[in-house]
Amino acid sequence: VQLQASGGGLVQAGGSLRLSCAASGRTFSSYTMGWFRQAPGKERDFVASINWRASSTSYSDSVRGRFTISRDDAKNTVYLQMNSLKPEDTAVYYCAASRLGYPRTHLYEYDYWGQGTQVTVSS
Repeated sequence: VQLQASGGGLVQAGGSLRLSCAASGRTFSSYTMGWFRQAPGKERDFVASINWRASSTSYSDSVRGRFTISRDDAKNTVYLQMNSLKPEDTAVYYCAASRLGYPRTHLYEYDYWGQGTQVTVSS
């Protein structure tokens, strides 16, 4: 599986962005998908995950209620809608695919990673 993230950019605090992650391969619908982020000088942290049936999602405490993960298996794409953005959301955002079921929150549970897309939130 190859993953291509896009949709990052510069936005003012309180604004919104939607990230997309397009996947290659015919088995996209069988993967649990996730978003992680990494701020300068910090570790890569879990943001959100959605299972292969889109019946279950998981969010980090810092984004719950503001971000929404979704997927469109017909388009082999997973999305991250980010609302009410804060300066502390500034990071490079990565999408990832896991062959494990259920939403996954740990880096080591993911098998494939896309390149990152930069999100910068100005105050």
